[in-house]
Amino acid sequence: MASRPIVPTQARGEAVIGGGGAVKPQQHKKNGGGHARNRKALGDIGNLVTLRGVDGKQPQITRPITRSFCAQLLANAQAAAAAENNKKQACVKVNGAPALLEGNKPAKKAEPAKAAQKKAPAAKAKSKEVIEISPDPDEEARAKAKNISKQEGVVHKRKDGEGSSRKKNKSLTSVLTARSKAACGIAKKPKEQIVDIDAADADNELAAVEYVEDLYQFYKEAENENRPTDYMPSQPDITEKMRTILVDWLVEIHNKFDLMPETLYLTINLIDRFLSVKAVPRRELQLLGMGALLTASKYEEIWAPEVNDLVCIADRAYSNEQVLAMEKTILGKLEWYLTVPTNYVFLVRFIKAALADRKLESMVYFLSELGLMSYSTLSYPPSMVAASAVYAARCTLNISPFWSATLKVHTGYTEAQIMDCAKLLVGFHANVKDSKFQVVYRKYSSSQREAVALLSPAKALLDDDSVKTSA
Repeated sequence: MASRPIVPTQARGEAVIGGGGAVKPQQHKKNGGGHARNRKALGDIGNLVTLRGVDGKQPQITRPITRSFCAQLLANAQAAAAAENNKKQACVKVNGAPALLEGNKPAKKAEPAKAAQKKAPAAKAKSKEVIEISPDPDEEARAKAKNISKQEGVVHKRKDGEGSSRKKNKSLTSVLTARSKAACGIAKKPKEQIVDIDAADADNELAAVEYVEDLYQFYKEAENENRPTDYMPSQPDITEKMRTILVDWLVEIHNKFDLMPETLYLTINLIDRFLSVKAVPRRELQLLGMGALLTASKYEEIWAPEVNDLVCIADRAYSNEQVLAMEKTILGKLEWYLTVPTNYVFLVRFIKAALADRKLESMVYFLSELGLMSYSTLSYPPSMVAASAVYAARCTLNISPFWSATLKVHTGYTEAQIMDCAKLLVGFHANVKDSKFQVVYRKYSSSQREAVALLSPAKALLDDDSVKTSA
């Protein structure tokens, strides 16, 4: 049975050579000792690079190999390899011997083949000096990013240069247009800024600044859903003049009871909507006005007038039961739909957008109530009538500009869109003094409302032949 060879225990600091013989002290010193062997084995740890020369000796590196140093070594090695390749490519064999061609210079004499063969190992040894170091991927990514950014910068510069060259080449049309604008003073005209009309009410919870724009957008979408139609052809016993008499009387009753403005506009809206769906005889037209006023007062007012008060004002032409029955009929025909955007809903917002003072506000309400009395204004949406009242009031008071960018944004109408309705309201103002219906005129002739009814109407709009007047 074969026995296992006993290997002697290795002393610390000694190295085993061959089959287990111990190294003599002279050999230990000569080979550098066991620690040297360990250091040599651990030399490749940490991406340390072994540099081998021609004779295979390992040069000593005193500088720590960092990333930047590795990159520098790699660049030097690649440059050396490129130079060596260029030399090899430049060498051509002429009659079996290499000759270097330099331009048009004559080639050197070819050396013997033996000398070339002797120099070949040296050339091969020199080619071994190429150091292969794996570059850092982060540095490669950064270098690529820099190259891309530089290329993009060059492209942008080229584009900018092209654009500037194009701008320099102005056409004859652009030159003439610029001169025309400069002659008219349009070129240096500053753009009108839009005023933030809700900035002052940012801390007012009742103003609902966060939702006010959405609310009025909804009002403009909903104003056409329940608009009164052209109902006069379907009313055999009622005329436009009779409607004007009824509204004139309701304005006076509203003023005597000192009711809210919302109540007046809702009352007229209920009357027109009811007449759009049901024919009313002449004897019940005043009763319809009383029922509509009572319904609107209950909806808008804190303390609505009593039924008996309305009966007394109507000189007891109708009984309490008839007024209550009419109220019930109105609600049934309109399906209890009372929340509608009337002219007043838009007037409040548009007056705020006009940055109006007390005088301008009174003038706007005066023109708007003149529009309530006329049947012809029903052909326009409530928002357009409100915007036209603001425009006509500014024209009457000669406030420049007549229509600002802020009003255009908040009303949604241009000056051309509201021009016809504004002329209609100015025509009412021009004829109200000679009209038979003086309630609105007397109401706004008082000093409490700045006596705006006594002012002359807007002459700029009245000079146009398209201005319409009330019947």
